[in-house]
Amino acid sequence: MTAMRVTHAEPGDVSAAVAGTDSQLHILIQEVKDYAIVMLDRDGCVASWNAGAERQVGYAAQEIVGRHASLLYTEADRALSKPERELRTARDTGRFEEQGRRVRKDGTELPVRVVIRPMTDAAGEHVGYAEVVHDLTGRTEPPEELAAESRGTRESHRLKSEFLANMSHELRTPLNAIIGFAEHMFNGKAGPVSRDHREYLGDILASSQDLLQLINDAVDLAKVESGKLVFRPELVDLAKVARQVGDILRGLAATKHIRLEIQVTPAQPHAMLDAGKLKQVLYNYLSNALKFTPEGGRVTLRITLDGGGTFRIEVEDTGIGISAENMHRLFVEFQQLDAKSADQYSGTGLGLALTRQIVEAQGGAVGARSEPAQGSVFWATLPMGIVDGA
Repeated sequence: MTAMRVTHAEPGDVSAAVAGTDSQLHILIQEVKDYAIVMLDRDGCVASWNAGAERQVGYAAQEIVGRHASLLYTEADRALSKPERELRTARDTGRFEEQGRRVRKDGTELPVRVVIRPMTDAAGEHVGYAEVVHDLTGRTEPPEELAAESRGTRESHRLKSEFLANMSHELRTPLNAIIGFAEHMFNGKAGPVSRDHREYLGDILASSQDLLQLINDAVDLAKVESGKLVFRPELVDLAKVARQVGDILRGLAATKHIRLEIQVTPAQPHAMLDAGKLKQVLYNYLSNALKFTPEGGRVTLRITLDGGGTFRIEVEDTGIGISAENMHRLFVEFQQLDAKSADQYSGTGLGLALTRQIVEAQGGAVGARSEPAQGSVFWATLPMGIVDGA
């Protein structure tokens, strides 16, 4: 599906896009009272608010314009990053539609049907979103239907989480034994090993660790989706964590003759966050870069302070790169870029999907830029939590 086209808009300025529509149509939209018709900017903040939206949820335009649309979602939906996921789906597929719930100014909830379409300007640049919301409160169907639908979704998440937790336990037990015995032999503790045998043992170790990481990612992704992923903030030395993850992956880099560089500035920045989750983010980005970088290449991890209470992670590689038409597939679980990549590079996409969920759950953002045969840069921004050096 294609995005809604709005003429006369400056790229990135949805307010100009709204103002640039036909004046009579604009007046009509503003006066519609049976439907909420809302324009959002690229970040999901309200740019235009009609009479129907005010009637539905109680906010006047001057109270809501400029604020993020997640204000209108239930607390449970915000915990699952639902507002961001809906906009991402609309942007990537051309449309998002569902039956759900929104929250009024007074805190009460209402059942709604929502349709979101991306908006572009005359040059085809994405400038924001158009959202149409229909209040279903007075419909003839029993209101219990929506509650049952919501309960069914929660039950589905619960069953999936329990299944993955049980399955992961059953898989981890033999896998940990494989890793343990392989490490024992690889380190020569079971007797001398030849160069060839050591190489094979290294392959067993690398594959086993990849499988263990995949299991962990699947379980954690299910926890994020069900709102059960717990963060345990602590004072973390970013440089130290970066070195630890780099040390884990140096063996893999060495087997492919890839130079792995770590650059952290300033030398000892600190942040208040979950160290384990940060390691997952770094590991997923770095292992992904190593996978798609050919022998003799280079992978660089950079951590810098952005200012304004955030820091930035960048992982740059000299790998195969990504075409523009495939960029929207990144950070989506169970998707690979194309059939050719799937044949040559194994994987499920869980690592990047989990990375996005972990980062966004902490108020951060992820992204990437790339060109075919020119390498890629994957980035993430996260809040510091404290002032560095405090």
